[in-house]
Amino acid sequence: MSRRSERRPGTESPSVAAGGRPHVVAVVVPEPADAVALVDLEPAGAEIAVVALRAGTQEGRGALDRALAAAADRGCGVLGAPRVLNGRDSADTVAALLDELRDLGPDRLHTLDPDPVHISFDRASGMPEYDVPPVHAETAAQALDAARAWQAESGRPLSVDCHRAGSDPGLGAASCRRYPAPATWLSAGFDGRLTAFLPTAAGLVRRYQDASGRWSGPEPVEGAGLLPGLFVARDPQGFPHVFGLRRTARGDGGVDVEVVHTAQYRTDGPLTPWHSLGGPNTSDWRKGRSVGFPAAAFDAAGGLHVFVRNFGHSISRRGQAADGSWPAWEHLRGTRVGDDLVAVTAPHGGVEVYARKRDAPGAVRWFPGGPGGAWTEDAALPFAPRPGTLAPAPEAGAVLFRDLRTNEACLWRPGMQAPCPLGEARGSGPLGALRGVEHRGWTYSVLTAVAQDGTHLVGAYPEGRPDAGVWWQDLGAPSREAPAAAVSRTGQLTVASRVSGRHLLLARRDERVDGFSLGDWQRART
Repeated sequence: MSRRSERRPGTESPSVAAGGRPHVVAVVVPEPADAVALVDLEPAGAEIAVVALRAGTQEGRGALDRALAAAADRGCGVLGAPRVLNGRDSADTVAALLDELRDLGPDRLHTLDPDPVHISFDRASGMPEYDVPPVHAETAAQALDAARAWQAESGRPLSVDCHRAGSDPGLGAASCRRYPAPATWLSAGFDGRLTAFLPTAAGLVRRYQDASGRWSGPEPVEGAGLLPGLFVARDPQGFPHVFGLRRTARGDGGVDVEVVHTAQYRTDGPLTPWHSLGGPNTSDWRKGRSVGFPAAAFDAAGGLHVFVRNFGHSISRRGQAADGSWPAWEHLRGTRVGDDLVAVTAPHGGVEVYARKRDAPGAVRWFPGGPGGAWTEDAALPFAPRPGTLAPAPEAGAVLFRDLRTNEACLWRPGMQAPCPLGEARGSGPLGALRGVEHRGWTYSVLTAVAQDGTHLVGAYPEGRPDAGVWWQDLGAPSREAPAAAVSRTGQLTVASRVSGRHLLLARRDERVDGFSLGDWQRART
């Protein structure tokens, strides 16, 4: 059963609160034909500009013209004809792309995957084989270089989506992202102040509240080569830890891609230096560059466990020992998986990991249930998640996802015969989750989601009882980022939305109203 409250008339929407500035999206591709799938993903309201390195074929240009016409029909703006650079070499191309970004001033950049996942491996030559031409990865790397330079120059955070090769645009934008958009980017410190961690073209940017409640400006966190994605996990003491991927050039013309980690132990203090965890295939950079995005969780004793999809399309794990050291990566052999991994802390206090199957609909779960704590695989889970939607649930050991066939938001935990549907939360992308929200002596779990029409949703249900029904509230007009929620030590529930440029919007629970009604969107004070 599901209950939903409609947005009250006259409340402020994210787009209005941000000043009504158009949301400009730059699409950077090798040729016009390569932009078609990226344009098709863009929802209504964006102003789209396509930048191509080459003119391409007449057929490709025609396909893009049709895609842009369809975008205009659904409510997008089109900023002129595709811009064709015809650059001569890499340095010229990056400089030309930077000039285009200066002219456009984009809020978001769509490009391809700089490190595509291989489809086969030639053992004779020792070379991975791909189903996309090398120029796709080269263009994506050049676009990222230009985007980092523009963000450093302008001081404006720039969101970046890298389109995963072989993904299905019909399943939505979240299913196509090489670096996932986080649903856990808002965190509350021990002092009750909030911190927002945001992935951008230039890596991690954060904003935090000072003692008066005002927010700092977007503050870049030092770290060259960070890719535009992040995952935030809280340790048992409540401190946020941020995980990502770092890409650096090698002297031999290759690139190294490694898992990195930092932590924040004081709201207004510096984060710890980035700590490299390497990767499971770093002995060969050609294999190591295709590593999946990390998932992480802490066990009840405070031990940190990090998981990635490795070159062989299975899962590798690295855990921190009690003395603080990091033993080598461990390979969990079994079912081949896609890029979607989620790690959770189970009721028994240990950590388990879920993944979407690569070669068939479905999901798998690994847990330390074998002799001596050996990892055991359960490949017979009763659900198939949509790519890009697996996420930790509020309850220990449970996961959230959208059903592959119906797109319905669901929760599942071990022991359930079938997933629990979460009601009126059909939409796109992963759900965010928060537990331990107190109200009138009861404890609730809170969910955040993006609805079918792009509006923000917040849901609540008695903790541990999603089957009792989720009460959903619509928080207003569409935004370009998934919302996130946090609760302070004093019990204040806040939902945050990131909109164009530097803006951050907040909605807080209205304590004057019974239930979980949230007030109007307010721009974060700076």
